[in-house]
Amino acid sequence: MKYHFFLLLLLVSVFGFSQKSKIDFKAIQKDLKNDKSPYNYEKLIFKYKGYPKSLDTIESQHLYYGRNFRKDVVSTIDDDFKSLAEAFKTENFDECIKQGKILYEKDPTNMDVLLILLKAYDVKQDADNVIHHLGQFRALTGAIRASGDGKSEKSPYLVNSVGDEYILLNILNLGQDYTRGSKSMRDGILDIWEKENNKVYIKVLYIDY
Repeated sequence: MKYHFFLLLLLVSVFGFSQKSKIDFKAIQKDLKNDKSPYNYEKLIFKYKGYPKSLDTIESQHLYYGRNFRKDVVSTIDDDFKSLAEAFKTENFDECIKQGKILYEKDPTNMDVLLILLKAYDVKQDADNVIHHLGQFRALTGAIRASGDGKSEKSPYLVNSVGDEYILLNILNLGQDYTRGSKSMRDGILDIWEKENNKVYIKVLYIDY
């Protein structure tokens, strides 16, 4: 069976909303480093890599927001990622898989890397890898969607980067007909996406503990 990549975000968009929970970033930072915590990074990443569907919302949020406290993440400005992006641009999907697997091992919760791998595996009709990485992608986006309801300044969706914000916008099916206003905050930038009487609030985090 062929899995069409362009339907993946649609599939994610119809997943049920998780219970909203206030994010305690200091607790996440502490838990991830604590070997005795059930939210220790190594324990969670083992579940994430092996069986992502087993992760609950709190576990997924520790993995997603815990990226703010890791030093080994892959950035879109890194040469390795730029090389992966170039392979994707030229539709060299064999190379996307080769390079993407390396970056995935270094930074398995990187949503940009996951999306490129999903597209490449979809083109190669590798259903097993599409389903597996889609489960991981669903866990991470579920963590974002459980961070708030996006309906007010006090309850925005929380994302780690502008790139993740645009992934969320696609999931929420917010098109180019929305206008964006921004407001600086102590721990990030609050973007207000507006169309007529509809507003969606998304905060791009800048955490410095």
